[in-house]
Amino acid sequence: MAEAIIRKLINAGIHFGHRVSRWNPKMEPYILTKRNSIHIIDPKETLRGLLAAKKFFTQLVSEGKDVLLVGTKRQARKAIQTHAQRVGMHYVTERWLGGTLTNFDTIRSRLATLEKLEQMEADGTIASSSKKEGARLQRELRKIRRNLEGIRNMTTLPGALFVVDALREIIALREARKLKIPTVALIDTDSDPDMVDIPIPGNDDGVRAIEIIVEEICNAIELGKMSRSDKAEPAQPAMTT
Repeated sequence: MAEAIIRKLINAGIHFGHRVSRWNPKMEPYILTKRNSIHIIDPKETLRGLLAAKKFFTQLVSEGKDVLLVGTKRQARKAIQTHAQRVGMHYVTERWLGGTLTNFDTIRSRLATLEKLEQMEADGTIASSSKKEGARLQRELRKIRRNLEGIRNMTTLPGALFVVDALREIIALREARKLKIPTVALIDTDSDPDMVDIPIPGNDDGVRAIEIIVEEICNAIELGKMSRSDKAEPAQPAMTT
């Protein structure tokens, strides 16, 4: 099983890091060698981090907590949205709005505005407004929906954060750390592994590599949800004769 995952990850190019000149020295324990001025990540370290992350998420979700998945770079958006929706978790694929976690009440207020605008759109209020006002309301609706659609059902802070590219999503990670929310991230050789609780060293630019990691993480989340459902089922009464 482990060998099959490693083989799949290598075929996806998970081991290709950044140029040597861009490395963060803290990533040294995860680097196998360098080739043509490119750092090569040890796939065994990738697997180690992935398995630790999967175990963590399955346990967390089985306890009734949710996960927020973040991937705003072009290469990660589709995988994050597709798999987060598949397992019913929250996600951010557009720009991370500062305060999404640390100023959560304001974000909830913006989501309330979204619901109000959608109601106005549905009942024809926007259509019956003046041309200028209608255009303004439509712009606001599109903007909020684009930025917050993935967290519209997130009524409380998440139990953990999963991030693709720790360097790019540094603001999200800092907010999570401030609130003591556990973090997991796919991190490349230019990142600081100390910024996350469970680092998964690997290529955070390759579409296929990202897809595999996100799929595996969400499979673990799904397993946790199944366990959550099992725990919620009432015990069946014994049959009597």
